[in-house]
Amino acid sequence: MGKVPDQTGLAEGLDPTLPAPAVDDSVREAEERKWTPAKIGLWVAISLLGAVAWFMLALVRGETVNAIWFVFAAVCTYLIGYRFYSKVIERYLLKPDDRRATPAEYKADGKDYVRTDRNVLFGHHFAAIAGAGPLVGPVIAAQMGYLPGTIWIIIGVVLAGAVQDYLVMFFSMRRGGRSLGQMAREELGVIGGTAALIATLLIMIIIVAILALVVVNALGESPWGVFSVGMTIPIALFMGVYLRFIRPGKVMEVSIIGFVLLMAAIIGGGAVAGTEWGAAFFHLDKVTIAWGIIIYGFIAAILPVWLLLAPRDYLSTFMKIGVIVMLALAIIVVRPEITVPAFSEFASRENGPVFSGALFPFLFVTIACGALSGFHALISSGTTPKLIEKERQTRFIGYGGMLMESFVAIMALVAAISIDRGIYFAMNAPLALTGGTVESAAQWVNSLGLANVNITPDVLAQTAKDVGEESIISRSGGAPTLAVGLAHIMQQFIGGPGMMAFWYHFAIMFEALFILTAVDAGTRVARFMLQDSIGNFVPKFKEASWRPGAWLCTAIMVGAWGAVLLMGVTDPLGGINTLFPLFGIANQLLAAIALAVCMAITAKRGVFKWLWIVAAPLAFAAVVTITASFHKIFSPVPAVGYFANNQAFSKALADGKTEFGTAKTVAAMEAVVRNTMIQGVLSVIFVTLSIIVIVAALIATIRAIRAGGGQDHEDPPVPSKVYAPAGLFPTVAEKKLLAEWNALPAEKRTQKAGHH
Repeated sequence: MGKVPDQTGLAEGLDPTLPAPAVDDSVREAEERKWTPAKIGLWVAISLLGAVAWFMLALVRGETVNAIWFVFAAVCTYLIGYRFYSKVIERYLLKPDDRRATPAEYKADGKDYVRTDRNVLFGHHFAAIAGAGPLVGPVIAAQMGYLPGTIWIIIGVVLAGAVQDYLVMFFSMRRGGRSLGQMAREELGVIGGTAALIATLLIMIIIVAILALVVVNALGESPWGVFSVGMTIPIALFMGVYLRFIRPGKVMEVSIIGFVLLMAAIIGGGAVAGTEWGAAFFHLDKVTIAWGIIIYGFIAAILPVWLLLAPRDYLSTFMKIGVIVMLALAIIVVRPEITVPAFSEFASRENGPVFSGALFPFLFVTIACGALSGFHALISSGTTPKLIEKERQTRFIGYGGMLMESFVAIMALVAAISIDRGIYFAMNAPLALTGGTVESAAQWVNSLGLANVNITPDVLAQTAKDVGEESIISRSGGAPTLAVGLAHIMQQFIGGPGMMAFWYHFAIMFEALFILTAVDAGTRVARFMLQDSIGNFVPKFKEASWRPGAWLCTAIMVGAWGAVLLMGVTDPLGGINTLFPLFGIANQLLAAIALAVCMAITAKRGVFKWLWIVAAPLAFAAVVTITASFHKIFSPVPAVGYFANNQAFSKALADGKTEFGTAKTVAAMEAVVRNTMIQGVLSVIFVTLSIIVIVAALIATIRAIRAGGGQDHEDPPVPSKVYAPAGLFPTVAEKKLLAEWNALPAEKRTQKAGHH
């Protein structure tokens, strides 16, 4: 056990009038190790199907590859990773103990610390982590071909992304739900901890601003979108009140009601947008929507979790998981043939039209979420650990939730590569290259010399008409490309070509809803982080229930990311093009920081034999992100380096030019100079802070190895008085124990309390 805290006091502290708060270890282990012929056969079949799928994707290089192999390779790998690899982490690295109360039980306050049903919490956590990244990154990365992104998304999540989410969630839960920055301060000392606190706060501001910016771009001047996404707020409030006061515990009932209302909001959005008053009232410009999101972010972060955040995220999870599963089924039925090569012409170059930079390291930064994401570490140490009922549930919610996000990323990649390659480049290249018209875009795409690509203006015009848009040229940011791909596949599955426009707008709504849930959760996490940081100097701020502190910290963080959002919205070159590379690098640097903190904690627990589980993804993330940062800071190529770009535009202004490169006015040129300087300086700050944290973690780890362990910063164990199963479906032993709890008189059945 090494330095894992002694828990012998728990057995004596348990309430003798209640059933056991945990399944007996010997019973559980006997159940897990019981292998029947049917069980063996099932896992052999899953392994064989996965092996065949990977063989077809990686080695069989025909003219085309069938999209079903992406689905099978992903699902089989996830199942094996969850059943075996995450079990190794649980058994040898973390050793959860359900006899121990979680912070949601011993700190329960009805606001931030609320015991939440594991299935509701899975939805809430998944909705919070699955922002723009798994939708936007894989679409942009498709420029490199299908194989690099596929390998990184599927293998990366099993060995890195899900490991990070699971470890951070567990360690934060053991520390009373403390934030990542605060854990770093405790584990890495003053210098490393302070660097981590500053880095996480700054990176959080950039991440939430970019997530909000994607929503603004998706909803800008779209009455249908504004109405449908706006309606999710009153629906969620109704669900929160329904579960809390009207029908407590009726999760399935409220889920069905919420789903019906959500579908009505999406269908109704089309009808409202078609009316004269609806088109006028809900047709908002991007600046107005940005202000609306800023106000919403503030209110969502100060309301009790049960009222808006948890039910809204749970509601949108239905939509997310439902659409992704439906798309996976459609791919299996339709079996679209993918003509994109495994490695494209741009895989060996760094001047691609969609994004600049070589395959290594920029592919791993572009696909920021879906494989590994630092943002998740903030959710896993922010809201979720304060809501977990039992320790063993962290595997299902942390590791399992991240696998679900990875599946979203794979489906986004398949949707993007299922459309014609000519259409893909016409949609994702900047306006300066495509010219903005179907004629100029077709001419430019054909000039790229891509194999088997010969696009015509008529095809581009017809595609726009099919999806009910005036134009699809240079609709960068990933969301419109994914929507076209999803519509292309879904109309073959349900409805035919006449349904293309419906499916396209359905996908746009789906994406906006997806991303907005990450904004509200991210704002709440940012508030917790700032409260923890200020609490080091003014202890009163550490009291999560102290409302003035919560409101002040929320206002500061919303003001910070709101300012970056408005800068992006008003950027003459489009905020996504300007800020997304910084978002990707910052996000992955944050993942390296999170893994570094986890490595130090693991070493202090005395679990040295299994330290490689954390060290391997940390080493990879550190090399990728530091290399990418150095490229962006020092590269002499203006398309890659921030300062090189800054110098090129500054020289053009000094020479008296009125337009330069993609900037067509002096104001746009000045904006590029300003923005590239901000990005360059932030890149230097981020990478410097990250290196300090990683070095501090390495020192702490080496010290712990030499000493045979280290100081424990976990909260003292408190005996639990509640019980709940660990995974999606209760095991036989869990059902038996659950029956004992359900047989108790109502006043003693404490596990029914909380948000169920």
